[in-house]
Amino acid sequence: MKTETDLTNVNVNMARRSFLRYAGVGVAGVGLLSVASSCHKDHNVVPTAGVTDVGSGDTGILNFAYALEQLEAAFYLQVVATPYTGIPSIELTYLTDIRDHEVCHREFFKAALGTSAIKGLTPDFSAIDFTSRTAVLGAAKVFEDLGVTAYDGIAYNIQNAAYLSIAGSIVSVEARHAALIGNLITQGNFVSSDQVDANGLNISNKPSAVLVGANTYLKTKVSANSFS
Repeated sequence: MKTETDLTNVNVNMARRSFLRYAGVGVAGVGLLSVASSCHKDHNVVPTAGVTDVGSGDTGILNFAYALEQLEAAFYLQVVATPYTGIPSIELTYLTDIRDHEVCHREFFKAALGTSAIKGLTPDFSAIDFTSRTAVLGAAKVFEDLGVTAYDGIAYNIQNAAYLSIAGSIVSVEARHAALIGNLITQGNFVSSDQVDANGLNISNKPSAVLVGANTYLKTKVSANSFS
């Protein structure tokens, strides 16, 4: 099934208070909305034809996160709209909750970035069989693991303490998603061995590595040249 939805046109009606609760950003998120509205796009990055670059500095990091949240939101919107064959009601409930979280995260970054936000991205999920539980949960694991390693791999670059607080809150939600998906795939396995290092700590990935995976599912390709 090929999905070419414009993510900017997909909306889930959710009150702002509910959004903050679902996203796990709390009071700090309210401050970010007002602070980030003053950000401006970085014009020193040389664009690549046909590729959307996230920019640099804290704005670039927020746009990087926004790109990933767009992708995740689009995926779960599709999963819930066309549930896989024989899906148990409890699994549909779990995936619907994750969908709501990801849409909240997406809308949060979009609002926070304001005019500095990158454009809405168009996904391409043609490689995913949305009728298959194995395929859907396998893809969900890829997206959730990618999201956690992405936040862990770029958060140290954040300069604004408020942004760092937001990133920490959201990555904790993403980690819970990853644990749930892991348990659905293999009961009792909340984190796979490929996601932790020798010390049992979460691994991290640089933006360039994260985008290799993300761009596989995006028609609109994304780069993060300032963080390469």
